[in-house]
Amino acid sequence: MTYKQIKWMILFVPTLIVGLWEYVRHQFLMPYISMDLGNWLTPILVYLVSVTLLNQLFSQLEKIQQELQAERAQKAALQAREQLAKELHDGIAQSLFLLSVKVDQLEFTTDRNKHEDAVYAVRKTVHEVNRYVRQAIANLKYSTNTNSEVVLKETLEDKVKQIADEVLIPIELDWNIKENVMTPKEKIEILACIREAVVNIQKHARASKGWIVAQGDEAGWVVTIKDNGDGFREEIIDSKESYGLNIMKDRAEDMKWQLRIFNHHALTTLEIQKGGGED
Repeated sequence: MTYKQIKWMILFVPTLIVGLWEYVRHQFLMPYISMDLGNWLTPILVYLVSVTLLNQLFSQLEKIQQELQAERAQKAALQAREQLAKELHDGIAQSLFLLSVKVDQLEFTTDRNKHEDAVYAVRKTVHEVNRYVRQAIANLKYSTNTNSEVVLKETLEDKVKQIADEVLIPIELDWNIKENVMTPKEKIEILACIREAVVNIQKHARASKGWIVAQGDEAGWVVTIKDNGDGFREEIIDSKESYGLNIMKDRAEDMKWQLRIFNHHALTTLEIQKGGGED
């Protein structure tokens, strides 16, 4: 029995049963059943129909709904896998091919300056592959969850908190951006930037504490990552060895965001801003 048929049966069966009962009662049973007794028997009959026939119909309806939800979840999972396959092809596979070409060039490079440039290019490509992998994983998390629902239950703030908890340095979080302010792509990119900044605090800053502050709305927002480490040196921002920082700059440029790094009140501050976010 189809979903539509079950719904129509649930609607019409009680009506038909009561109508048939009333017809039989008034045409054939009036000499045997009084009006008061017949009025009491009508709701009892409706109850008996409900707990027998209608209960079975509702069970079948719930079963069909569960099957539909399972199909939707399976479809969402397939779409997520297709998306991952596309990203693997467009990002990782092409980067690995480029990496192999650069390694071949490196093998036959004798000029020292060209050799250093080639080594830098290889290292940057490796970091880009890592970026693509993280982005693909993040996209999968935003496509579906382990409960087979196409609803994201984990908020952006929760994910930022997870990133902060991954490092050994205590990081204080103050997140004041509503969940619907950023698009899924913006969430993926800002998470990648925050993760890179937090990892840099642990690896290079020699800091004892960090802060992540976010505020703004649909008109614009700003995310600030601070630490009390050694401080920021201007020459680092253009250094070829700052792979993570260069990738963050590329991400910000792609998303039309402003990225600034500066020292303020003995704190190293990295600021990512979109639109008219607060300073």
